[in-house]
Amino acid sequence: MEKSKNTLILRFLNAVEKGGNKLPDPVILFIILSAIVIVISAIAAITEVSVSGNIINRSTGELEETTITAISLLSVEGIRHIFTSAVGNFTGFAPLGVVLVAMIGVGVAESSGFISALLKKLVSVTPKRFITPTVVFLGIMSSVAADVGYVVLIPLGAIIFAGFNKHPLAGLAAAFAGVSGGFSANLLIGSIDPLLSGLSQSAGQIMDSTLIVGAESNYYFMLVSTILITVIGTFVTEKILIPKLGEYKSTLSSSKAEDNSYSLTDTERQGIKYGLIGLLLVTAFILALIFSGVLTDDQGNIIGRTPFIGSIVVIISLFFMISGVFYGYGSGQFKNGKDFVRSMDDSMRSMASYIVLAFFAAQFINYFSYSNLGLIISFKGAEFLESAGFTGIGLIISFIIITGFINLFIGSASAKWAIMAPVFVPMLMQLGYHPAFVQLAYRIGDSTTNIITPLLPYFAIIISFAQKYDKNAGIGTLVSMMLPYSIALLIGWTILLIIWFIFALPIGPAYGIFYP
Repeated sequence: MEKSKNTLILRFLNAVEKGGNKLPDPVILFIILSAIVIVISAIAAITEVSVSGNIINRSTGELEETTITAISLLSVEGIRHIFTSAVGNFTGFAPLGVVLVAMIGVGVAESSGFISALLKKLVSVTPKRFITPTVVFLGIMSSVAADVGYVVLIPLGAIIFAGFNKHPLAGLAAAFAGVSGGFSANLLIGSIDPLLSGLSQSAGQIMDSTLIVGAESNYYFMLVSTILITVIGTFVTEKILIPKLGEYKSTLSSSKAEDNSYSLTDTERQGIKYGLIGLLLVTAFILALIFSGVLTDDQGNIIGRTPFIGSIVVIISLFFMISGVFYGYGSGQFKNGKDFVRSMDDSMRSMASYIVLAFFAAQFINYFSYSNLGLIISFKGAEFLESAGFTGIGLIISFIIITGFINLFIGSASAKWAIMAPVFVPMLMQLGYHPAFVQLAYRIGDSTTNIITPLLPYFAIIISFAQKYDKNAGIGTLVSMMLPYSIALLIGWTILLIIWFIFALPIGPAYGIFYP
């Protein structure tokens, strides 16, 4: 019976992959989608499609009544926007700079052989059974450092799995599930917590001007969620994805050593010593900047909207670059400065396909925003849930599902919450639910569908990473791999919320489910 269930799951996932890969190349697909948005925006504008509602202005924190109307991209102003914004859309595409800066440093460490040598060492000392939960857990924790997990941990997850003779795409998927599917969970309070809680507080003050929603309001629930997501991510990777992908033979070893031991050469051992010295020097430098207050806010914090978090991508790139340089010279891989520069050149060459893809993805996302189609879809979805008349846990579950659906169209957690909070927070306060609890439910829906929407800004770069191991990998490949994670996370995380709800457990320090 169990075998037939597994076969059915594999057939379904293979069908998803086959169907998805019939889609055009991602570049062509974004061109087609851009054209569709242009046409639909014109039709919506002609028919005067609009929605009205209250939105919290993220700049002022004030609630503003707003009417959103569709804007045509085929009007004179729309056509001007298409032509005049193209360069700005590309250069302002958020993931582009982050990816390139991070990959400069990673490229040096990879080209010098430092990453490969460390993996050999990691393989020799780490039990194979602990690798998957470690990758998923680190992915979850990476959200405290903004988007660095997308550009550092996800490709490294693939490399680490290859080192253990596990399929690298499974490592990529496990890291992606942790980084993006578990985005809201963490053992620490990250930058997303004060951002969402500020919006929740403004929305809640419509009914109660004294209401306070702190950044720590969801901490207890998210702490437990971190453990749950690690378990779910590990289970899906080991029991569903790895069997689907089949056996993979690592290039790090010609045979599968049962004790997972890989021999290091003398030059590699020497290089690792130099590389670790480089790491220590960078660490000491960064710590000096922290303790001197250069990278902290006025209160001495490093977590939140601080210079440290704002520069985390540069810091990560610096760690890789310096350690790679020290390893390269210690192992003899780098003879002079030209070798160092060449390693960065090679890294940028490998990103050429992503740069092309980023240009067209940036245009599509901008058109979707400029035309207001994303906002209109979000408002309509919110209005539908409000008018459905659900109560109790059924309403909360419906809210999670609708949030997950809207997330397929608008990826920004703060943008969606700025739209939805003024509708749902006051409504659910009237039904006796605390704004912090409504926010918690929102975070579940917002996180679990991140990994299956091509509108996620980093979706394109993850496909590029996957193509290093499967040149035919496309949108269908990635969606078919991530769909089991999305479903399992949505179900498991929702069940955890139901348990929390039944026992009326506190969701954070001095914060409960019910209001007042």
